[in-house]
This record gives sequence, structure tokens and C-alpha cells, in this order.
Amino acid sequence: MQRIFRDKVRLILVFIGVIWLVFLVDMVFPVNLVVFGVVPRTATGLPGVVTMPFLHDGWGHILGNTVPLCVLLFLLAGSRVSSVEVVISLILLGGVLLWLTGRGGRVHVGASGLIYGLIAFLIVVGFREQRLVSLAVAVLTGFLYGGTLFSGVLPGLGPAVSWDGHLAGAVAGTIVAFRAVPSSR
Repeated sequence: MQRIFRDKVRLILVFIGVIWLVFLVDMVFPVNLVVFGVVPRTATGLPGVVTMPFLHDGWGHILGNTVPLCVLLFLLAGSRVSSVEVVISLILLGGVLLWLTGRGGRVHVGASGLIYGLIAFLIVVGFREQRLVSLAVAVLTGFLYGGTLFSGVLPGLGPAVSWDGHLAGAVAGTIVAFRAVPSSR
């Protein structure tokens, strides 16, 4: 059990390291965000479904995403589910939902869709599993990020904030949670 958690922690550090490596490489060799971000309902924006979480538009953006991403991934690592499968599912489903429903003419980048997906996932799974540890993680997640979850999915956060990406991530997190933990009834 301890070895599994240690392996999950290594994967988290590698994942965060890749995000930072991409950011630092982008500082030296700038990436065209239009090519690699999600641009809803365009063929050129489709690759962004996979690449979006690895791209950040400045220091404030990556720093603002790194801390909650680390916290939420560590909480996920302690769960019964396959962390890798959950993260991949959240990235793909959240990205596709954003591509299908997001505001057109905008380029969406960053890991915040994944963050909102993890928040929703951890809360829903905690209540669906009805285990003490899962419930505690759900309550802790809600305490730490519940306000962010509700305020971050509302329009009007400013043109630079992808509230629709946050919403797509939260919807994806809920869907993935319901698939990960079947109803106990």
C-alpha cells in the first residue's frame, strides 16, 4: 500500500514537472497558444483537448494552478481509484466538453479545467463511496475549494478567465465520479 502511494506521488511530481518544463521551454521558444490551446468548434483547436493543461499564459497563471493541482492530486492519490485513469479521463472529457460548448473565438489554456474536474470528482466520489476516508476527503476538498468551485464556473470573471473551461472540467469530474463509483443501492 505504501509503495503504491509512493509510486502515485512520483507520478504527480513528474506530471507537475512536465507542466513546468513546457512552461519554461515556452519562455525560451514561445509556443503558439492558438495552435495548441482549445479553440472551441474548430479543427485547429481540437489538439488543445490534450495539450491545454500543459500550457500556461504567464507566471501568475502557472503559479495559480500549481498549488491547487498538487493538493488535489495528492488527495486523489490516497483514493481507491486509478489516479492516472481519472486524470486522463478528466483531461479528455473536460477538453471535449469545452471544445463542444466553450465560447467561440477564444483560446483556452491552462490546468484549471483539470483542477475543477478534480474538485468535483473528489467531492462526488466521497459521497458516493460513503466511506469515512472518502467522506473526509470530500469535506476537506469542499472546505478548501468549494467556494472556488461555485464562483469559478460563473460567467463574468473577466475575458481572460475561462469560466467555461472551469465548468466543463467540473461537469467532467462529476461524470467521471459517477462512472468510477457505481451506485451502492
